[in-house]
Amino acid sequence: MKLKHENSNSFVQKTRIVFVLLALLPFLIVLYVCVYEHIVLTEEITLFFALALFSILTGFSLLRMFADKLADLSREINNIVSGEKSDPIQIEADQELNNIAANFNSIQKKLKEVNNNLKKQSVQLMTYSRDLSLAYEKAKEEEKLRRTLSKYVGENLIERLINSKDEMFLENERREVTILFADIRSFSIISKNMEAEEVVLMLNEFFSIMTDIVFRNNGVLDKFVGDQIMAVFGLAPSENSGPYDAVKTSIEMQDATEELMKVRSKKRKETFGIGIGINTGNAIVGNVGSENRIDFTVIGDSVNIAARLEQVAKGGEIIIGEETYHQTQSHFHTQKKKEISVKNMAEPVVCYNVLWKDHRYRENLLRNQGL
Repeated sequence: MKLKHENSNSFVQKTRIVFVLLALLPFLIVLYVCVYEHIVLTEEITLFFALALFSILTGFSLLRMFADKLADLSREINNIVSGEKSDPIQIEADQELNNIAANFNSIQKKLKEVNNNLKKQSVQLMTYSRDLSLAYEKAKEEEKLRRTLSKYVGENLIERLINSKDEMFLENERREVTILFADIRSFSIISKNMEAEEVVLMLNEFFSIMTDIVFRNNGVLDKFVGDQIMAVFGLAPSENSGPYDAVKTSIEMQDATEELMKVRSKKRKETFGIGIGINTGNAIVGNVGSENRIDFTVIGDSVNIAARLEQVAKGGEIIIGEETYHQTQSHFHTQKKKEISVKNMAEPVVCYNVLWKDHRYRENLLRNQGL
C-alpha cells in the first residue's frame, strides 16, 4: 500500500506550511517597519528578529522530528497491514506515539489470537463435516440393513443384530440351528367351503399373529409356503438357546391359535388347529437362489427332519426332535412319542410330544402365586 505523506492532508505537509507562514511573518513586519515607518534597525531590533527566527526554526525542527516519528509509525503499521512484516512495532518516539504503537501491538496480538482460534474452529468444522458425512453414510447403510433385516426378524432384534456384527446371520455358513414348521391341519378341506377372499383374510390374520410370536422370541422368519410357516432359531442374538426359544414359540403359537379359534367360533367362522414340528441340528445357512431372486434359508437333514415332524403332528400337537429334547427337557414337560422314518435317512428319528397345556398350567400357577 502506497503512503500519502506528501498531500495537503498529511501532518508533514501541514508543518511545512505552518513553518513558511511563521517564517514570513517577521520578515514582512521588518519590511513594513523599515519601508513605511522609516524606522532604523538597531542592534536590539536585529537581535529580536534573530531570536524570533531561531525560535521558529527550533519549533519547526521539533515539529518535523515529531512528524517524522509519526510517519515512521504510519509506515510500520502499513507494512503490517500489507503483510510485509508481522513483528510488533518498535519505535523510539514521544510517549503518545509509543502508547499508540503499544496499543496497536496489543490489538495485533489479539487479532492473531482470534485468527488462530478461527483456524482451529475451521479445522474442527472440517472434522465435524467429515464426521457428519461418515455418520450419514453409516446411517444410510444401517437403514438399508434395517430394511433387509425387517423381512426376516422383528424390530426388537434389529438393533441388536446391527450392533452385533460378529453374530450377523446373513453370511453363508454351516452352524447349529433349530427349525420350526407350523401348518394348518385340514386346510384344503376348510378352504373349499370358503370364498377366496375369506381364505386370504384368514391366512393373513393367522400369519400376522404367528410372525409376531416368532419375532418376539428371537426367531428368524424363513418363508411362508401355502398355509405353512417356517422359522429358524439360534441365528439372532438371544439370552436363551435356540431350542428353548423355538419350543417357547410353539407353545405361544398353540395358545394364540386356541384363542383365535374361540373368536372365530363366536363369529361362526371356520376353525382349525395347527401342527408344529421342531428339530435342532447342523444346517447350511445362506442366500440361495438365482440372479433374479434370492432367499435367505437353511438347508440340510435337520430341516427335513423338522418338516417330517410337523407332518406327523396333529392339530394342537408340538413334536420335537431328540436334540431339541435334550437341550430343553429341564424347561418343558414332554412325552416320548415314537420313532418315525424320514426319507433318505437309514435310521428312524426319535421324537417327543411337548405337553404344552401342562406347561401353560404351571406358568399360570406360578404367576398366581407371585413367583
